[in-house]
Amino acid sequence: MDLGIEDRLALVSGSTYGIGRAIANALLQEGARVIINGRSETAVKAAAAALSPQDRVYGIAADLSAAEGAGKLIAAVAKIGPVDILVNNVGFFDVKKFTDITDRDWFDMIELNFMSGVRLTRALLPGMLERNWGRVVFIASEQSAKPNPDMVHYATTKTAQVSLARGLAELTRGTRVTVNSALVAPTWSEGVETFLGNIASQTGESMEAMRTGYFKTTGAASLLQRWATPDEIAAQIVFLCSERASAINGAAQRVDGGIVRSLF
Repeated sequence: MDLGIEDRLALVSGSTYGIGRAIANALLQEGARVIINGRSETAVKAAAAALSPQDRVYGIAADLSAAEGAGKLIAAVAKIGPVDILVNNVGFFDVKKFTDITDRDWFDMIELNFMSGVRLTRALLPGMLERNWGRVVFIASEQSAKPNPDMVHYATTKTAQVSLARGLAELTRGTRVTVNSALVAPTWSEGVETFLGNIASQTGESMEAMRTGYFKTTGAASLLQRWATPDEIAAQIVFLCSERASAINGAAQRVDGGIVRSLF
């Protein structure tokens, strides 16, 4: 199927590894031009070199955990061209008991996971509306619908993304611009592997035990009964970014492996 996004310019925040990089790669495979982003210049250059073809990949290092970094990215993007597709992917997770989550923890989580998307969309959505074509996708989480109390600050930012996407979609009425969010399944990415590896080293459990044990406890409701792959998530996101998804707007698209026990 031709997704109709050849030569469209896409920006994927937090795309040097994990789900973001898989999305960037999938967009490239569909013929889009892609701006990848990460905090480290070294990581951005390495990711850009690994992706191909090179003439359609642009790398911009910017830390989106503060307004200054978002401003730097927006200014650099403007020199490349008008953005047709924005994927607000950058973010991080943490596991802490609610009583141990400090104000600083809350602010840091909100700044990167939520405000980065606010800032980028505020800058780029008006141009999409003027040109009468655009796609904005927020990478939310199954935690948006089933918050884990030990990840409640993370879950809150992901729920906020869903609300933001729905509200912004109202601004696109009667246009060829869409704004959606995606409730992503537990995904085996570098970040998750590192996180569980640290726990395994502290507890003496094997990585494989940590990997499979999740679906006996927290992830027991999953119908997949395994971690999703970044490529599986990317396939759905790229469809939402495509011309073929023109009738999907203001939706919280579930790519959750059935872990949310809900009809809607």
